[in-house]
Amino acid sequence: MKIAMVINKELPVGLVANTSAVLGISLSNLLQQDIVGGDIKDATGNVHAGITTKTIPILGGSREQIKDIRDTMFDSAYSDITVIDFSEAAQKCLEYEEYIRMLSFLPSSDIYYLGVCLYGPKKKVNKLTGSFGLLR
Repeated sequence: MKIAMVINKELPVGLVANTSAVLGISLSNLLQQDIVGGDIKDATGNVHAGITTKTIPILGGSREQIKDIRDTMFDSAYSDITVIDFSEAAQKCLEYEEYIRMLSFLPSSDIYYLGVCLYGPKKKVNKLTGSFGLLR
């Protein structure tokens, strides 16, 4: 299994950080037992909370490329991949209920994605993201 995030490379650094954080928290909530390791004690006996056991490449893509990936994920051939998206609509809303209302009125064609996170079979995730470079 592989995780990959594709973030709009044209976003300012603050929105890149926010998008990555939202996607990571959401993925962890869905798959905690699969991707977060146990707490660890250091040599002094201090406890450090478990962190991800998986490598998470943060890749850069264009607005259109991210939209294409997200649209592809609606195809049943990709039902074995977990996809989490973070859109401009979500980023602009201060309350989750507001986000629910806003998204329910937006057709898919009008959703601008800031980023997506994919978790699934390595070959399929690589096929979708293999042409993207690391976000720098």
